[in-house]
Amino acid sequence: MNNGTVFIVDDDAAVRDSLSLLCETAGLKVECHDSAESFLNAWRPDQPGCVVLDVRLGRMSGPELHAELNRRGCRLPIIFLTAHGDIPMTVRAMKEGAADFLTKPVNGSALLDRVQSALRHSRELFCRQETLADQQQRLTQLTPREREVMLLALAGHSNKIIAKRLGISHRTVEIHRSRILQKTGAANMLELAQLAADCGLHIPSGT
Repeated sequence: MNNGTVFIVDDDAAVRDSLSLLCETAGLKVECHDSAESFLNAWRPDQPGCVVLDVRLGRMSGPELHAELNRRGCRLPIIFLTAHGDIPMTVRAMKEGAADFLTKPVNGSALLDRVQSALRHSRELFCRQETLADQQQRLTQLTPREREVMLLALAGHSNKIIAKRLGISHRTVEIHRSRILQKTGAANMLELAQLAADCGLHIPSGT
């Protein structure tokens, strides 16, 4: 995974240039957009990063873009940067999930600190998403019978009980359990239980 991109969305070319230079000097990857529509057309859900967003743009304002990104399930941290902010606007933006709300002019080092923090958060989120997707993929490799065995085992049933419930031999249950661990990459049933919980798998009661 890359370290993430700083997406600067501001309709003022001078502001875009100064923010871009500031971030690039710190070794960060930058992508500039002069409108909300431009950013939406370029945005891809597989890109980690953060958005440095002006409040007043063209047809679609910064808060409107933020709302649209939330609607689309975009989890990029949003850092509002504006010369026209007030307390109600700041509170509203933070309630809707903005990472920060800064007022122009802003200290360069302070802005970089916020950007770096937002990028770290984005990378961590994407890593968790990738891990979850990998875990879910492992579970899809199980056959319907292996899935049955897994759920019964995670519910606390012994191999003997599982065999009786499914009408198979004790040895077959052992083989299924071995294959389940092999396919999921879990070292033991405790790890398998954690994997299942991370994937939101419902484990029936042990009754």
